[in-house]
Amino acid sequence: MTVTRQQLFGELNFQALGQSTDFKEDSVREVIILPILKQLGYAQTSIVRSKTLQHPFLKIGSKKRPINLVPDYALMVENNFAWVLDAKAPNQKIINDDNVEQVYSYATHPEIRSNYFALCNGIEFSVFKTSDTGKPILFFLVENIEYHWQDLVLLLAPTSFQVSKNFVYEPKAVYKGEFDYSSRPLLEEIPVKKQAAKRHFGVHGYFTKQTWNVVAEYIKNFSKPGDLVLDPFGGSGVTAIEALMNNRRAINIDLNPMAVFLVQALIVPVNQNDLAEAFEQVREEYLKKEPKTEEEIKKALKKYPKPKPLPLPKGSDVETVDQLFSNKQMIQLGLLKQIILKQKDENTRKSLLLAFSSTITKTNKTYHNSSSRNENAGNSAAFAYYRYRIAKEEIDLDVVKTFETKYKKLLSAKKEMEYFINEKTISNAQIVKGSATNLQFIPKETVDYIYTDPPYGKKIPYLDLSVMWNAWLDFKVTDEDYKQEAIEGGEQSKSKEEYNELMAQSIKEMYRVLKYDRWLSFVFAHKDPEFWHLIIDTAESCGFEYAGAVPQKNGQTSFKKRQNPFTVLSGQLIINFRKVRNPKAIMKANLGIDIAEIVMQTVEGIIAKYNGATLEQINDELIIKGLELGFLDLLKKEYSDLTPILLDKFDYNETSEVFTIKKDTKFTTQIDVKLRIKYYLVSYLRRMEREKKIARFDEIVLAILPLLKNGTTPESQTILSVLEDLADRIGQDSWQLRREGQENLFG
Repeated sequence: MTVTRQQLFGELNFQALGQSTDFKEDSVREVIILPILKQLGYAQTSIVRSKTLQHPFLKIGSKKRPINLVPDYALMVENNFAWVLDAKAPNQKIINDDNVEQVYSYATHPEIRSNYFALCNGIEFSVFKTSDTGKPILFFLVENIEYHWQDLVLLLAPTSFQVSKNFVYEPKAVYKGEFDYSSRPLLEEIPVKKQAAKRHFGVHGYFTKQTWNVVAEYIKNFSKPGDLVLDPFGGSGVTAIEALMNNRRAINIDLNPMAVFLVQALIVPVNQNDLAEAFEQVREEYLKKEPKTEEEIKKALKKYPKPKPLPLPKGSDVETVDQLFSNKQMIQLGLLKQIILKQKDENTRKSLLLAFSSTITKTNKTYHNSSSRNENAGNSAAFAYYRYRIAKEEIDLDVVKTFETKYKKLLSAKKEMEYFINEKTISNAQIVKGSATNLQFIPKETVDYIYTDPPYGKKIPYLDLSVMWNAWLDFKVTDEDYKQEAIEGGEQSKSKEEYNELMAQSIKEMYRVLKYDRWLSFVFAHKDPEFWHLIIDTAESCGFEYAGAVPQKNGQTSFKKRQNPFTVLSGQLIINFRKVRNPKAIMKANLGIDIAEIVMQTVEGIIAKYNGATLEQINDELIIKGLELGFLDLLKKEYSDLTPILLDKFDYNETSEVFTIKKDTKFTTQIDVKLRIKYYLVSYLRRMEREKKIARFDEIVLAILPLLKNGTTPESQTILSVLEDLADRIGQDSWQLRREGQENLFG
């Protein structure tokens, strides 16, 4: 919708206004600002005038001195403050001035906490983000407002904001023959099948692999066959491989040459018989030449290739890569490498080098056993401790037997993939060494889906920890690679600010290459909420719209559960964004609201969604809500133990460990009406089954309707539509709850 200057201000003479001594701050409010706010869509009840805020920080000596802050306008959406606006006289500056800092203090106040703030002096209008006050994101002359109106609406209209993720009823999907990207549902938590895919398990270790079946389900949900899937922090290539396995095209990008080699060597097509023959040739030649005695090893020290003596990262037990190996390990590995390099076929050679690289993982001084009875139960210290730590007890594994084990794992992986990834389909994959901060080789708006698991802060310095493999495989890591690696700390001692900037650049590039109405799924695995807000704020500033986060187990505990349930998640989060032309911004809740009400609404919402919820499900959902609305710190402080509250307010089944709404009671907070209907229908139909009674529609309506009086009372047709999603009609007018996985084949 467009608007003209005359519609807003009539025949107001802006040139005369700038020279008038009578047109002051109060005139700016009444003549300029109020018409703009009304035209944007703010009702009188949503415009809070001159709200008094007490300054939360100022102290004089040992005493707190009350200082009041009074923004001219605080604009509300869904009972939360969306942004603030301050009026200034025409002779006042509204950019590059102390006035900006003043209004910033209003916007960031605990009772407001808005992402945007604006200033207007009657002549000019400026809009800022609280995350960046350096320059306005929108600035124009008020007399030219009609040319900037659409931008103003997209930023500040009530319809441009959302209050976190809501619990809504999602009817059973019906395939209509056409894939609608814009309305894809958020996935529920997916059961992990970590070791079920030979292509990912046992071939070669790498840091923080994503669970293959979770990634596959996300790819299938947010893209369709033939689409292009990108992972700019590709790592071991789970995203790319699962995209190819599901008939998509894939781009896998990583700075680490070891990671790039790992993916390339894993998916490169080979003839199974040729690979088996090549392995036997390598094995036989190795056994003929293997140096075993001390004298043979001493003679061979200059004969076979050794790893480059690259310096190891600080914190390592030794200084250079060669010191990670005994003379015996180094010479035997060198011989094995030399024989493999004789293979003439490039794909065969690369495949066997992958098995060789995986052999290195076990045949070094850092390899330690977690079970004295099983030598395969150990791990390299780089994976287990994220540093090169020499094992207390040396484990001398047989090199060629270890290589044979790794070859068999590789062969199983190749067999599993060959139908989907072969000579015909390999052109659908681009495995690239590069930085997520620079995707210039990918044209604008050509990617259909992005799934990525970025590095997080100080957690894992990938390049530092890969130096052992890179040294053996003769891969070069440049100073520029280290400069572009998105980590905090490491050998480069990068600051948090440098890490944040690299992550921000990466998200901007993801936005550029993604098509409109397409999705970005971003794995969040960090215990510091600051990184959550970095991701959300950066994504929104690029133009992404936050669609919601989903808790997801990954087969291991990324976050250690502590006594305080709101300290960390029990798994990880997958944050989902859409690239849309008119994105809505997420609002943080002001700290003046009733946290107890949000907690109760969240608990009831998760119970309604899952027809009963465990303490872990409730905790995870509250962490998401706390992150979304920016009050996780208050949850930690005020709700260190939810159990007494839950036991008081809800029924608890000790066998299933599930909390439910107390029998024959209503939800106390506003929950989506269809979600409430679903909850009560499932409860009623289960009770009828237990009592072996027939559930007829009229009786169903009479039983649940009194429980739905909180809020809008639904019509019988609405109840019927939800019932048809959940149950099967038996006979003329009886209903039976449909079992999970059971399809209604007869309409």
